[in-house]
Amino acid sequence: MPAVSNKEIVVLEEESVTLPKGFKAGGMHCGIKRKRLDLGYIVSEVPATVAGVYTTNIFQAAPLLVTQESIAKENKIQAVIVNSGNANACTGEQGLLDAFEMQKGFANELGIEEHLVAVTSTGVIGELLPMDKVKTGINQILQTKYATEDNFKNAILTTDTCIKQVAVQVKINGKTVSIGGAAKGSGMIHPNMATMLGFITTDANIAHEDLHAALKDITNQTFNMITVDGDTSTNDMVLVLANGLAGNEQLTKDHPDWELFKSGLKLVSEELAKKIARDGEGATKLVEVQVNGAYSHEAARALGKSIISSNLVKTAIYGTDPNWGRIVTAIGYSGIPVEPNALKVAIGPYKVFENGLPCPFVEEEVKEYLELETVKIHVELNQGNESATAWGCDLTYDYVKINASYRT
Repeated sequence: MPAVSNKEIVVLEEESVTLPKGFKAGGMHCGIKRKRLDLGYIVSEVPATVAGVYTTNIFQAAPLLVTQESIAKENKIQAVIVNSGNANACTGEQGLLDAFEMQKGFANELGIEEHLVAVTSTGVIGELLPMDKVKTGINQILQTKYATEDNFKNAILTTDTCIKQVAVQVKINGKTVSIGGAAKGSGMIHPNMATMLGFITTDANIAHEDLHAALKDITNQTFNMITVDGDTSTNDMVLVLANGLAGNEQLTKDHPDWELFKSGLKLVSEELAKKIARDGEGATKLVEVQVNGAYSHEAARALGKSIISSNLVKTAIYGTDPNWGRIVTAIGYSGIPVEPNALKVAIGPYKVFENGLPCPFVEEEVKEYLELETVKIHVELNQGNESATAWGCDLTYDYVKINASYRT
């Protein structure tokens, strides 16, 4: 992707899915969870062009099947209904019927066709939804008291400790185009996709084929480059809705402002992905691995994910232990051919491995660096010109505590 000046993209950290024109959102507590909000929605004034990416887990949850079937009809979605606390996964025919019932109920409340509603769920696997509570919630959710973006962002959370949001604005044909995103995700994060939901809205006028291609490409560089614990879940997805209300000339890959729009979409996706990685269950640090000098982009991605997925690397970072051997080991078993004598590894600004040998460094200085909230690992392969960045988190005692009692 050609470089785009930061001055051309305005980042709005406190904005989200309702910044683009014509979108509203809300959420409420319907009773799936004991106390916290658990049912949310996004609605566009008009049907929006939609693109989606989905979990690669063979056990795709019922809501994903319903949503993919709906999108296939005309590549349009006008609304999303989402519940947390129950994944509606591995629930058989009844789970599928329940997902369709959620879709039908919300479509009736909005007065739109059923296939214009996407359905998403996240939470405990293998339990049927309490549909009496869900249906009652859907019948009430459009009330003004529930219609706040904050309600939506909180209603989608499970073990998350914070909301995840960001928005940007760019100029297309002299028109201000907004792109806003919200996401949830904390554990079972090892896409292609994982237990994460990503919702991105934009008021751009854009062709479906190009939006889909852009999302797929960007997902491979962002959401698919994070890991928390190496587990890939049954549910989750990223949806992008583009309703065209900004009034710009239709964007395609041949439009002169295409790369600017795509850069904005990538920035939103990357920020959401990093926020998910930073909020890994029990995590105290965001870990970023930058791989340079690879012979292919795929090799750089695989190497980055190998390092970021290593439990030994993750625990060393939690313990502020500059154990570079664990990083080199993760590179060695990545399956990517590497020339050991050409390899360079650094932890932050501190070079720790070069030419097949350890480098001298002051242990206390590196330990102090590892106490920061963001830790960067740099890998130089000297085998080509391709690069990739992966994100993850440290592995702590609290991760075990959270997941040992998830269902109780």
